[in-house]
Amino acid sequence: MKDRELIKALKNSIKFGDFTLSSGAKSSYYIDKYIFETDPKCLEAIGKEISELIPPGTQKLAGIELGSVPLVAVASIKSKLPYVIVRKEKKGYATKKAIEGELCPGENVLVIEDVATTGSEAVRTVQTLRDHGAIVNSVLAVIDREEGARENLHAIGVSLVSIAKASELLEVI
Repeated sequence: MKDRELIKALKNSIKFGDFTLSSGAKSSYYIDKYIFETDPKCLEAIGKEISELIPPGTQKLAGIELGSVPLVAVASIKSKLPYVIVRKEKKGYATKKAIEGELCPGENVLVIEDVATTGSEAVRTVQTLRDHGAIVNSVLAVIDREEGARENLHAIGVSLVSIAKASELLEVI
């Protein structure tokens, strides 16, 4: 990661204790994404960093409901690329959509993730986008916990790029 100040800001989101992660794994630390997602300066810096890491040829960004929505919105503003929001499950009323926003078959989409642990949400999101005709080759995470996400995404032909790795953040604490 280029911006050492951003790493210092991201480290403030790390909490120590006994935690059960969404993957079900136990951890001695937790990355509270809402700490960095609700700080305007940090969010702006993240948006700038994401916009600089967007692969050439990307036509659309995708955020995962709920945690990635602020990230994909600020990245959209910084990069001038439109975005969609992928729901964790189809809406049970009105349009019953799994994807909010306009997605055209054949569009090259970059998935934005907040914290990648095992990558299960990112894998599910990639599959939903692909089921709707999108081309997805990359996921960009703000923080990679380095606990299998890279390998699980690689298994479905998707690369993982991250702004920071958990080991980098833990090193500056």
